[in-house]
Amino acid sequence: MSENALPWEGGCRCGQVRLKISAKPLLTMACHCTGCQKMSSSAYSLSAAVPTEGFEVTKGEPVIGGLHGPEAHHYFCPNCMTWMFTRPEGMDWFVNVRPTMLDDLGWFTPFIETWTSEKLAFAETGARHSYPALPEMDAYEGLVKEYMAQEI
Repeated sequence: MSENALPWEGGCRCGQVRLKISAKPLLTMACHCTGCQKMSSSAYSLSAAVPTEGFEVTKGEPVIGGLHGPEAHHYFCPNCMTWMFTRPEGMDWFVNVRPTMLDDLGWFTPFIETWTSEKLAFAETGARHSYPALPEMDAYEGLVKEYMAQEI
């Protein structure tokens, strides 16, 4: 899949919620935090930060699940309970989409990995940049520029 193949479509496991991405992600990530381990039932969660204007739910009505606090809103299919995307509070310019929801995710590679201080010993992602927690806020501009300069 390449940027020229946009839009990308996908959905939850049961197909009741579908989504469409019409803009190249700003950044791709793997998060090793224990919260993501629990939410994903895996060693880490994967995300593609998609500009809000390039993200659309095309079918169904996702519901908020996982944590219900003010920091982030995690959206799930109400039927199969698949964790599909997250909208971080106060960061309205992007949506963190779980790339495994896409029908074709052959293009996906995590560019950064976060919370490696909590990662399981066997978990490797191949990410170009690794951080023991989250990158400093001022690092994101350079990371996004570097990521956006590469072909997917």
